[in-house]
Amino acid sequence: MEPFDVMEIVYVLIPMILALSVHEYFHAWVAAKLGDDTAIRHGRLTLNPVAHIDPIGTLLIPIVGLSTGMPFIGWAKPVPISPIQFTRRFSMKTGVLLVSAAGPLSNLVFGFLMALVLSAVAHVVGIEELINILATNQGITAALVQLMRYTIFINIGLFIFNLLPIPPLDGSGVLQGFLPDRYRHYLDSMAKYSFIFLIAILVVGGRFIGYPIFWIVEGLSSIVGIERLFGF
Repeated sequence: MEPFDVMEIVYVLIPMILALSVHEYFHAWVAAKLGDDTAIRHGRLTLNPVAHIDPIGTLLIPIVGLSTGMPFIGWAKPVPISPIQFTRRFSMKTGVLLVSAAGPLSNLVFGFLMALVLSAVAHVVGIEELINILATNQGITAALVQLMRYTIFINIGLFIFNLLPIPPLDGSGVLQGFLPDRYRHYLDSMAKYSFIFLIAILVVGGRFIGYPIFWIVEGLSSIVGIERLFGF
């Protein structure tokens, strides 16, 4: 893989920071709705990216990966929750499931809303004109369209990746909500090797994650009529 240039790093980093901020905000929001004020007390119930940025996971590692062509990964500071504070209307397992699912689902919605915005821009400017602008890749319009395209891809990517049932990804919290308690120790055992699993997925199985990402992006772009902006 060839190293990314500076503008491509910008196109990835800005949408990623926004997507992670939305992701963590909705973890905090759902936890608060369930009666847990831990995230509020830690200043995490906000869309301000500063509250969610992890200097290593959100900035350093993504920039190094994008600059060198290494497998790309990034993360924000996890939102702290205290399930014991959840409302008794739900079990703690269900509360954890809801909080866990909120992050990936928020990215799916964010990606869809951005597709609608890009569709509106294409309707005003003209799809052919936008294609020509993207071909030149120069000017503020091209930069904004690129940012919107990357925002869609990155949000859908976070949606798919975070639903993998591997601790500490959100998919493990969702799975835990459905698993009988007697099987929980399997997830706890997997957590010891989660870093190895994640690296293996990025290095060996990245394309298998890429397939559903492209399918969803293709579907969203087709629904709103902008599939040509993605080369579909």
